[in-house]
Amino acid sequence: MAEHISTTELGNRDFFIRRWQQEHPAFVEVFMALPPDRLDHRPHSASRSAGELVALLVSAERSCVELCETGRSSYNSGLRFHPTDGLTNLNEMIAKYEQYHRVLADQLNSLTDATWNRPAWLTRGEQEIILKDTVGGLLWIALFDAVHHRGQLRTYIRPMGGKVPSIYGPSADAPARQ
Repeated sequence: MAEHISTTELGNRDFFIRRWQQEHPAFVEVFMALPPDRLDHRPHSASRSAGELVALLVSAERSCVELCETGRSSYNSGLRFHPTDGLTNLNEMIAKYEQYHRVLADQLNSLTDATWNRPAWLTRGEQEIILKDTVGGLLWIALFDAVHHRGQLRTYIRPMGGKVPSIYGPSADAPARQ
């Protein structure tokens, strides 16, 4: 029989906040492992470059801030798939990511369950609704998508000449994170 470890039950919002906070260091470590002079690296002409992926992840964090901050129901209000606001320097992108992360932490901790469960949708452009969910549901989707793109970016590091950091366990270049 499995031993049950007694813990406090978490609601969906609190579990999201915990998971989102636990994923944060791995994002920063992957960004920092990228050789800053190789951000134009792309494994295939149809793939995003390393710099574009970092910019996408910064933009996704900003879009989550906007979703929580503005009360708009559209998640895609400001998502940028390619750097358009001058963020092409790795250190600047990491600083922006960290800034948005701190702002989002404050916003997530002040969201009510009513706001978390409010209907929201992902749009393309101004008209087309791609996905309907809740604010919380869209934040979960954003986290899953960010983790996916972090994994994609992590596969770029070694071919770029960098050392692959640990995420959930050791890599060939780094021991498991504590």
